[in-house]
Amino acid sequence: MEWKLQINWPALVEEAKQRRKQQNLTQQQLAVLTKVSTPTISRFESGTTDIQLDTALKVLGVLGMVDRRQLVFDEKVQSCDFNRDAVAFQGKDGEKIVRCSISKEALDDHFGGDGQDLVKRFLAHRERIENEARRKYLLSQFESDGTICVKTDDI
Repeated sequence: MEWKLQINWPALVEEAKQRRKQQNLTQQQLAVLTKVSTPTISRFESGTTDIQLDTALKVLGVLGMVDRRQLVFDEKVQSCDFNRDAVAFQGKDGEKIVRCSISKEALDDHFGGDGQDLVKRFLAHRERIENEARRKYLLSQFESDGTICVKTDDI
């Protein structure tokens, strides 16, 4: 999978500084909360890119800037949804159940219509399909009914 990830570091640092100030935290207090030194916080806020990723994530996490959602899938739950012409499956984010599906069209277009039934094709390519559902979940690309549907254009 190719990642096209770009980070606007100066904007991220500026947002972190603003959040620290909005939360009425000094650099010293933020250092204590993140378990790093005050000079490290100062270097981070000066925009240095010579900082450990785990340190930056600690700072951003304390300031509420890290997305902690994590969609995991139960390998035993999948079924044919004949009303939608899709394979339905579900994931969980903590205790929240997230209903997902992949359309028959997407299965046919990307995973062959070689006579295998839909569920067998889903199972053969489950990891790739779940990764796409996870991506759509983290981007909040929900259907109007609150589900995640992997479609042919998504893959």
